[in-house]
Amino acid sequence: MFRDAVSLAAPFWRSDERWRACGLLSVILALNIALVGIEVLITLCLGALFNALAAKDWAGFISILLTWRVSADEDFRAITPGFALLAAIDVVFTTYALYLQQALQIRWRHWLTEAALDTWFAGRAYYRLTLSGVAADNPDQRIAEDVRLFVDNSLGLGIGLLRSVLTLVTFVALLWSLSKPFRVFGIAIPGYLVWVALLYSALGSTLAHLAGRRLIALNYLQQKAEANFRAGLFRVRENAESIGFYEGEHEELTELRQRFSRVIYNWRAIMAATKRLTFFTSAFGQIPLVFPYAVAAPAYFAGYIPLGGIVQTANAFVKVQGALSWIVSNYAVISGWCATVARLAGFRDAIEAANAPGECPQVNVGDRGEIGVSGLSLTLPDGHVLLENATFRIAAGSRVLLSGPSGSGKTTLFRAISGLLNFGSGSIAAPNTDRMFLPQEPYIPAGTLKRAVCYPQPGDQFPDEAVAAALNEVGLGRLAPRLDEADVWERHLSGGEKQRLALARVLLNRPRWLFMDEATSNLDEQAEAHFYETVLARLPEATVISIAHRERLARFHHYLLRLHDGRAALLDLKTSSDLAVD
Repeated sequence: MFRDAVSLAAPFWRSDERWRACGLLSVILALNIALVGIEVLITLCLGALFNALAAKDWAGFISILLTWRVSADEDFRAITPGFALLAAIDVVFTTYALYLQQALQIRWRHWLTEAALDTWFAGRAYYRLTLSGVAADNPDQRIAEDVRLFVDNSLGLGIGLLRSVLTLVTFVALLWSLSKPFRVFGIAIPGYLVWVALLYSALGSTLAHLAGRRLIALNYLQQKAEANFRAGLFRVRENAESIGFYEGEHEELTELRQRFSRVIYNWRAIMAATKRLTFFTSAFGQIPLVFPYAVAAPAYFAGYIPLGGIVQTANAFVKVQGALSWIVSNYAVISGWCATVARLAGFRDAIEAANAPGECPQVNVGDRGEIGVSGLSLTLPDGHVLLENATFRIAAGSRVLLSGPSGSGKTTLFRAISGLLNFGSGSIAAPNTDRMFLPQEPYIPAGTLKRAVCYPQPGDQFPDEAVAAALNEVGLGRLAPRLDEADVWERHLSGGEKQRLALARVLLNRPRWLFMDEATSNLDEQAEAHFYETVLARLPEATVISIAHRERLARFHHYLLRLHDGRAALLDLKTSSDLAVD
């Protein structure tokens, strides 16, 4: 767990942000060191206050309460700051320590989120994770929520631990000096209160771990259950129309209730584990409130120490015991942090596994005048062979109709050409520029209508007039006045309108290589013919490769590439001659 945490944190502290981050961290640590010093002075101040009370010294009481006190020793005149002054400094330092810690948190989170996004998109890992079968559920939650928790808890726990160590070192010295030797079986034990605090805290930490160790696994499962429930709600929202047509409300509601029941079941387990831990930590925290007074009271009643001395002793004991009991006090937070580290490390490992080199088609991209496929075999993640040892070439400017039974590997071939597939063997020579893939269900990003039409280019890539003209040409002219209107346009467009919008993208981007995967399946025969006629008229030199099941589309193509029983056959539609090398 510690190695994973270090490997997740180290890149930020070695990045270009390290100097600003180290500067902020240095100031934060300096403020926390100063706050520990202020705690020591407040402890001494409390001793002086109670001594003044015991002596009924009104002037001394007021001076140590509001301003400062000067010692009466003529050889060494020390000034002890008053409680009000110390409290004011403590408030200012505490406020700025928290403010700067939050500034460091947002810098670290920003950098780590950017790095996680870059890693997720690099090598198209966001897609490969869906095919690889590795465990990386809900990457959205891991990037958005787990990164935040990791940063916040790492800083909070780290600074808290450092402050506890400083408190321990400082107050141990004070408690040692205040502890009179204690005799056990005739043996004098110096600084016995220090040893009592040490043994008490060691026992408490051990028992706290035994009482709360299940929380680590339970917190991991809770984060997963919560994310799965949110993902189910998201799927219902995104597929509301299909669910409505199927009248699948009962099935969806049952599934959501099952997912939420796992949230409740695991939460009840967390409640039980937290109850045991809280029962112990609460009892553990009560004893130090009176224990130091009890052990120091005999010396006070015997006149060995003043009232202020017993107050100082009690306060120093509480500080030492609290520092030694840092694990007990923060066990619930530590368990949540461990779960977060495990999820982020698992996400990183899953991406590395998905992008790991293995047997897959070698895609050689470049400014080529053809698509060359040599010895290509395509398989599914489960090992099922779709295509075996296929070899063919498609020259630039050709129009090819790709057909075959469902499941024969047509879409998988497109994935291989685009570099998305990492299962199979063989080689593909493919263009790397001026190409566009149109899936059956076009992706419509949220935002303005202009952004949706111009995708994957940014909206400012094309003037409004050109975008409006493209919409008019594909039969969506009614939407042209709404280019700057932001909405979730996917919900307002029918399947056919989405495919028309995809054609508008083609007209704007003008690719030299166009791959269409049943891109006209939602259009009627007349609209489909207009779709192809528009593409061929506006992009006469483009290479067009279409996946379709409708025979009438053959008239818009030069060749037929048929996939069947793991074989590929390329047929010239003009001469009906077989051009394939199987």
